[in-house]
Amino acid sequence: MTQAPTSARSTPRHHDREIIALALPAFGALVAEPLFVMVDSAVVGHLGTAQLAGLGVAAALLATAVNIFVFLAYATTAAVARRVGAGDLAGAIRQGMDGIWLALLLGATVIAVALPTAPALVDLFGASDTAAPYAVTYLRISTLGIPAMLVVLAATGVLRGLQDTRTPLYVAVGGFGANAALNATLVYGAGLGIAGSAWGTVIAQNAMAAVYLAVVVRGARRHGTSLRPDAAGIRACAHAGAPLLIRTLSLRAVMLIATAVAARLGDTDIAAHQIVLTLWSLLAFALDAIAIAGQAIIGRYLGAGDEEGARAACRRMVRWGIASGVALGLLVVASRPLFIPLFTTDSAVRDALLPALLVTALIQPVSGVVFVLDGVLMGAGDGPYLAWAMIATLAVFAPVALLVPSLGGGLTALWCTMALMMSVRMATLWLRTRSGRWIVTGAVRG
Repeated sequence: MTQAPTSARSTPRHHDREIIALALPAFGALVAEPLFVMVDSAVVGHLGTAQLAGLGVAAALLATAVNIFVFLAYATTAAVARRVGAGDLAGAIRQGMDGIWLALLLGATVIAVALPTAPALVDLFGASDTAAPYAVTYLRISTLGIPAMLVVLAATGVLRGLQDTRTPLYVAVGGFGANAALNATLVYGAGLGIAGSAWGTVIAQNAMAAVYLAVVVRGARRHGTSLRPDAAGIRACAHAGAPLLIRTLSLRAVMLIATAVAARLGDTDIAAHQIVLTLWSLLAFALDAIAIAGQAIIGRYLGAGDEEGARAACRRMVRWGIASGVALGLLVVASRPLFIPLFTTDSAVRDALLPALLVTALIQPVSGVVFVLDGVLMGAGDGPYLAWAMIATLAVFAPVALLVPSLGGGLTALWCTMALMMSVRMATLWLRTRSGRWIVTGAVRG
């Protein structure tokens, strides 16, 4: 296990090594996650248009159900990293077990709600009469894998907190391979159709959860940590995660509002918007990898009582965020003639797309700072501030974005409001970081 840091070791080169060691595997694991849906889409797409449409609706519902609980990874990373920094490995694993038990409880709740309401949820998303039965079938079967998906989130947070991002990478790659093989076998070999794709995903997700649990249980036995659920610990995890849930819901609201506004601008603009949003999400993977490193590193420094080390790590990661943002922005501009034809041949969509892409490229350095500071404050356990900051950002963004159609603005104007949103986020996070109020040392944030 990594030795607790001291400010004497807080050199730029030392921080660079730590960031790279954690961020690169984290990036690989992040990229592997969306490949699950891509494999399902590729396999189901050969069954027919109605089946693929049904998968699209069900996958969107599942993604929403799982992503709102991403706090299971974030909050667990910060809490475990603090314990590691304080030299309390047994307590770190106990903290992780509480997060895993919370994930199981939330997963069981989602199953209890989603199974009987699946037809209504599919109808709410506007599935056609031909696609709806396939969407319901896929959703009901895949819902059975949600507890495993949430356990994967929580256990990933445990390992990140233990400064291990390699194991999540290996598990993600293995899960992707298993999902691909199972989909092909069950859909075509067993003739189960879209139900086979859903069962393949459920089996792969449960296998991933089993591997994670084996790693965590082995660590618990090594350090004499109880595996039994602890009501107080589970409540503490839920309490720590609640502000991050509010933050995530507010961020989701921003994305939904942007898509709704783009839809009101017309078919050309919504098509171009979807392409920009896809690219935005891809760029976010690279920046989020640095944020994940920040969660683990900052939590460990604060747990060790090393305020100066935490400050130095924060400064270094901000530089990494800016440099990464500049590099990604330049990459978008330089590579646009190559990737735009991959998405569309419609000249009208291309005309709408290009200026919005340039706005996205220009905002990447700001995005780099936002992702890093978000990770720093998560690592510090500063969830309540993150919740209020994101609510304030939503309050600024929503009325401006909703005015775009009535003022005659197009897609470029909409993405300028996205740039405004990221700028407001950067301002709120920067002010908090400069204030130093996020720096609370100790094995547990008081």
